Amino acid sequence: MELNVNQFKKDYLRRLKAKSGRPLEESTVWDQYHALGSLIKEYMTDDWVGTSIAYNKLDTRQVFYFSMEFLTGKLLCDYMHAMGVFEVVEQGLTDLGLSLETISEAERDQGLGNGGLGRLAACFMDSMASVGIPGHGIGIRFNFGLFEQKIINGYQVEFPDRWLENRNVWEVKMPDKAVEVHFGGSVRQDYIGGRNVFFLENTEVVMAVPYDTPIPGYQNGIVNTLRLYSAEAKTPDFDLAGFSRGDYNRVFSEKYAVEAISQVLYPDDAYENGRLLRLKQEYFFVSAGLQGIMRSFKRSGLPIRDFHKYNAIHINDTHPALAIPELMRLLMDIEELNWEEAWKITTQTISYTNHTLLHEAMEKWPVDVMKSLLPRIFMIIEEIDRRFNQITERLYHQVDPRRSQQMAIIGDGQVRMAHLCIVGSHSVNGVAKLHSELLATKELKPFNEFYAGKFNNKTNGITHRRWLLHSNPRLSAHITEAIGDEWIKEPESLGRLMKYHSDPAYLEKLMAIKRANKVDFSNYLHKTSGVSIDPDSIYDIQIKRLHEYKRQTLNILHIMSMYLRLKEDPDLDLIPRTFLFGAKAAPGYQTAKQTIKLINAVGDLINADKDVNEKLKVVFVENYGVTVAEHIIPSADISEQISTASKEASGTGNMKLMMNGAVTVATLDGANIEILEAVGKDNIFLFGLTAEEVYRYTENHSYKAFEIYQNNPLLRRAIDMMTDGTLNVSPEEFYLIRSALLDHNDAFFVLKDFESYANIQKKACEAYRDKKRWSAMSLVNIAKSGIFSSDRTIRDYNRDIWKAPVFETLKGSL
Repeated sequence: MELNVNQFKKDYLRRLKAKSGRPLEESTVWDQYHALGSLIKEYMTDDWVGTSIAYNKLDTRQVFYFSMEFLTGKLLCDYMHAMGVFEVVEQGLTDLGLSLETISEAERDQGLGNGGLGRLAACFMDSMASVGIPGHGIGIRFNFGLFEQKIINGYQVEFPDRWLENRNVWEVKMPDKAVEVHFGGSVRQDYIGGRNVFFLENTEVVMAVPYDTPIPGYQNGIVNTLRLYSAEAKTPDFDLAGFSRGDYNRVFSEKYAVEAISQVLYPDDAYENGRLLRLKQEYFFVSAGLQGIMRSFKRSGLPIRDFHKYNAIHINDTHPALAIPELMRLLMDIEELNWEEAWKITTQTISYTNHTLLHEAMEKWPVDVMKSLLPRIFMIIEEIDRRFNQITERLYHQVDPRRSQQMAIIGDGQVRMAHLCIVGSHSVNGVAKLHSELLATKELKPFNEFYAGKFNNKTNGITHRRWLLHSNPRLSAHITEAIGDEWIKEPESLGRLMKYHSDPAYLEKLMAIKRANKVDFSNYLHKTSGVSIDPDSIYDIQIKRLHEYKRQTLNILHIMSMYLRLKEDPDLDLIPRTFLFGAKAAPGYQTAKQTIKLINAVGDLINADKDVNEKLKVVFVENYGVTVAEHIIPSADISEQISTASKEASGTGNMKLMMNGAVTVATLDGANIEILEAVGKDNIFLFGLTAEEVYRYTENHSYKAFEIYQNNPLLRRAIDMMTDGTLNVSPEEFYLIRSALLDHNDAFFVLKDFESYANIQKKACEAYRDKKRWSAMSLVNIAKSGIFSSDRTIRDYNRDIWKAPVFETLKGSL
């Protein structure tokens, strides 16, 4: 948009007074942020409304991306870059004696996600708008995020993430678009007009109220929508008489029970009530979203049998799997289509992304729970299962009688949500080449053989506009100075940087930028936690969700072994190294929580030991999230991507770190393989078992973890540190970790890969000593990262799956 500094200052001062009731000199930082946010939102409102009108006028196919999570992070600066007003606003605020950096710190990360799944969804929203695809997000407006993590005495302690405490300036409540969602009750069947008709009766009714957030494309005038639903009680009248009698609990009990649905992201499912609430959440947002889409479609006047021609519904993992039976319910029970018609529309409308190879992560719901909470939905799932079983039994009963049972949607008293997604969609994709290959040839092989052409790969991507342009302004400016700014819209043009691969001056400036970023993060860390780190040390980064297969344990065991070597030989020639961890562990995941304590215990030991602390430092960064990542990623020298081969679906942190010039230490897992293909073996550090070797060990039961423990003295001593008093903890403190490694035969091959990992770490340090070589490796990673932009990913999805139109701009469409 066109905006000059003087106009902005006038608009801003007027808005600040209107919003805060105070003059500039009396306003708080929150007042200043809220006024700026509301003004930026107003600046994009014309395009937001115009985009919606244009889509409807053009009768175009639209994509609806259903996801339990949208980990957007802060939006203020991202929006200003997208609108092309960042420099104008920054200068205007400076003229007024204000700091954009200070004001932007007042914004809180939106508590709408946990990790990679939610961050991917947020990147996809940005890229759909920037590429010009009519695409919108559908999710839940959680009042509280996963949790705010505090580290107290080395332990993770969870506190409520009150991200909505001071309002969300970006959202618009749309009460006129609220819909009813029904739980429980019973199904009455009748025969009317020659067809079976089903009625839900005596249900619990919940109002799903949408809140819309604009998602602007990068300087193209397109603004899509993220629609999040909040649960509210449907109460016709407030019981004033009951309240006046003091019967407060009864008066408000229904309200609180209903609102619990959208209170907390991922309630703890270690208990029955938590599991029930999670299933309620999953049905709540898909039912609300589909009803909203259906209502909008019917308003267009187009025939219901063409629904799939104008709507592409994508389900991000299995959390929105109930979209399949819910769309069937709407088409049959409300729109009066027969089963065959409804099934054709449903399967041609819905597509599915699988995000895991771990069987325990593929959702399953007990039949009795599903049947009780969603009786009509369960009836439809039963019928889908019955019809599918008829086909597979007829096909396989002679050649492989067990296959039909293995492929069933309902089996062993559970509804298998991944199976439902596969059967009820027209496309199933993995998120990296290896992941998709393993889905098709191993984990879901029977389905791939049954559905020729349904399985495909769509390698994940990240929005480079946030993770490079916004997060790393020094590097962005350096890139633009060298190759122009085309890379912002066409990220694969970053490849032009390769002409500087042997340019000493360019590489020297690249390293100077890296050091400046390291100083920035050192200052940020000291400001936020009081911890000091050395910018001249190697910043070795492992930032991701805490899980055994991601193997933070391998990293910390290696650090413990380095400590032992230094204690034996304090003059050991090691480059000073700072190991930085950031992760949250699920509240009920005790092994993961012990791992956080282990990292902090090792850090306490090393950081206080004068014999080693000039060469080693270990820091666990508290409450890791999008904003913390934006600070830490530009500073990284080494990116730790060390999951057990065959366990990580893709990873996206690996892409963010390489894009910012970090060099990857990696297993051949997930998208690490495609990073290898992009940068070449000389610009990545590979170690460990391959996926094929992991499968072989698992299948033939030939792995003996305890033998490795016995035969590797340094590793044995590192493991024994957990129990021998060195870490100043009880011998039982790390029981679950030690037991997983030794008593339960190390399911994720930490000990098997330890020696290979230690060796590659030595090679990484040797490479770092050669500044010319390291800077060239860093440049290659940046130059080759464009292929990992979510713009490319979204174009791939749209070309092969959604087939929606692409608009460079919607200007002139009205």
